[in-house]
Amino acid sequence: MLSADYIRQQFQQMGYRSDIRTFNSRYIYTARDNRKNWHNVTGSTVIAAHEGKAPQQIIIMAHLDTYAPLSDADADANLGGLTLQGMDDNAAGLGVMLELAERLKNTPTEYGIRFVATSGEEEGKLGAENLLKRMSDTEKKNTLLVINLDNLIVGDKLYFNSGVKTPEAVRKLTRDRALAIARSHGIAATTNPGLNKNYPKGTGCCNDAEIFDKAGIAVLSVEATNWNLGNKDGYQQRAKTAAFPAGNSWHDVRLDNQQHIDKALPGRIERRCRDVMRIMLPLVKELAKAS
Repeated sequence: MLSADYIRQQFQQMGYRSDIRTFNSRYIYTARDNRKNWHNVTGSTVIAAHEGKAPQQIIIMAHLDTYAPLSDADADANLGGLTLQGMDDNAAGLGVMLELAERLKNTPTEYGIRFVATSGEEEGKLGAENLLKRMSDTEKKNTLLVINLDNLIVGDKLYFNSGVKTPEAVRKLTRDRALAIARSHGIAATTNPGLNKNYPKGTGCCNDAEIFDKAGIAVLSVEATNWNLGNKDGYQQRAKTAAFPAGNSWHDVRLDNQQHIDKALPGRIERRCRDVMRIMLPLVKELAKAS
């Protein structure tokens, strides 16, 4: 709740109308003896609105929660919990979303932009699910695109992936346009090459955007990883090294923090966030028809 309050205050300082929606949900926790219990959670979603002239909207989303242990085994392995800083997953994504909100606050647009910080992503995309559930049929129909920002730092390369159900014409205007903007700035960016048959070329996986994709709403997932490594499913972010023994920093208290990332990848946090902004700001202006 503290992080949700902080995000709401940031939006309000920029001059946005912003509110927090809470929701109740639950997830399964596995004990050491393999007993499974339901854990109840109260989630918070922070929403800020940039009104457009038309009723159509673009949603820009980043999750504000860090990983909560789903089992005693997770806790024993230093995965998740209150000491997890979550610089990669997902403080940087939130930071980019806030920067986009700041840079767009005085820009008139044809289409509205909703900035949304979700929670419960790590327990099963609970916040995104709740957001979709609360949308009216008209609001769903008027949602032209959902952009999801997640895990932007540790991965080798920036990826822009569409939803499985996102129409080809929309993929060209969103994913392919993002890659073209990246090329024009000399930024290394690509899309899932489709080396794993479960994840078709050019599509993403396993984040809040999936909820909207399944509902038939066009999505664009922005992430940093390496779809060429491991099971070629985007889970391995980089080569295995002493700094990242499993080739990723997912949920690990010792790895996903600013101090460790700055030491292992000097300058990466600032550079990657700047690169994402250089692509996303012109893209969002184009898509929202800024004047």
